[in-house]
Amino acid sequence: MFNTFLPTTIRALSLIEQINIVTILTITGFVFLVLLLLGIIKYFKLKAEHKRLSRTSNLQSEDDNRVYKNFTEGHLYDSF
Repeated sequence: MFNTFLPTTIRALSLIEQINIVTILTITGFVFLVLLLLGIIKYFKLKAEHKRLSRTSNLQSEDDNRVYKNFTEGHLYDSF
């Protein structure tokens, strides 16, 4: 009686069967795939934003390199 009871007990203890493991791994893989795709999309958006900011930064640095023009020469503050 003990010999026939043992295999069914072991079978009952293994609550997760092969199809359940495959399903869980498939869902987990799909979640990580979605996260990977979102990361790739975010990477390209940030790369484009960086290029745009670099272009505007270059334009500002060209403005900064111009010769400084003193605008206070004819101002009233020079009377002191």
